[in-house]
Formats: sequence, structure tokens, C-alpha cells
Amino acid sequence: MAVSFPGGPAAAPTPDDPLGLLSACHGRIARQCATLRRLAAHLPTHGSDAAAQVAAAGVARYFQTAAIHHHEDEEEDLFPALIESMAGSDAVCLHALVDGLIADHARLAALWAPLRQILDEIAAGHPAVLPAAQVEAFAAAYAAHIQREEDELLPLAARLIDDDALAAISRAMKARRGGEAG
Repeated sequence: MAVSFPGGPAAAPTPDDPLGLLSACHGRIARQCATLRRLAAHLPTHGSDAAAQVAAAGVARYFQTAAIHHHEDEEEDLFPALIESMAGSDAVCLHALVDGLIADHARLAALWAPLRQILDEIAAGHPAVLPAAQVEAFAAAYAAHIQREEDELLPLAARLIDDDALAAISRAMKARRGGEAG
């Protein structure tokens, strides 16, 4: 277990803190996007060398597993719990936020698909070009999406979703990952 002290790293969120885990995942997504950007810059000089293969495989694996689970956590558990917390209230703004984030997920998936194919080629050691403009469009779209979730979604969820609903979200996140969340 990580120990937090003044000026030191904060403790990692536990599986019993689903909002903390979702936020921590945003940091991991940003790091994977940074790796993708570095890979695009690496390829013209070094090609699909061993380092590129490892990086490509790691980024592809992350976005094909953890990132998908993250979107499922939100769409299947967090968003419905948040909307349920507003039952009987005027939730027009909340619905607009959730609908916008779901549309973002679809856009991110569409931006990811061609990148995944290229990364698979690189991971296999085949020559490939990873267009910087495609990488930047994907990374920028994710950065904007993460910012909206961090600024709007997670604070709203922390304020509105009760402990029982958060516990249910935590259980669903763990089940989605085969018993572990994170």
C-alpha cells in the first residue's frame, strides 16, 4: 500500500474508490497518448525497431483493454448512477453532459481504429508510418475529454452519487476486470 506524506506521492486509489480509479485512469490515458506521440516521432528515424515494437504493443494493449473498460465503467455504471441521483430533478444539463461524453467515446473509438492497425504493424516489426496528425488528433481529443470529465463529471458524481451506488459501481468495475479494478 502506498503511503502519502507531505510533498510525497498520494496514495493510489483503491478498488473501493471508483471515482478515484476513474481519475487515475485519466492519467494513464494521458501517458499512453504521450507514448503514442513519441512513437510517431521515433519511427521516421528508427523504423519499427525493438523499442517501437514494445511501445506500439503496449499502447495498443492499453487502449484495447483498460481504456475500453474505462468507457464501459462510465457508460454502464457511472452515467446511469449519476442520472438516477437526479431523479425527479431538472436533469437537462446532466443529460447533455452525459450525452456529450458518450459521443466523445464514439469519436475516440473512431480515431483509435486506424491507429490500432498501424500499431499492430509496428508491434509485428513491419515498416509503418504513424501519421503525426492522426496521433495528435487522437491525443488532443482524449485530452479535451479527460479535462471535461475531471472538471465536470467527477466532481458532480462525487457530490450526487450516494455511497451505496458508488459501492455498486465499484463492484461492477471489479467484475469487468475479472475481480480487480484499476
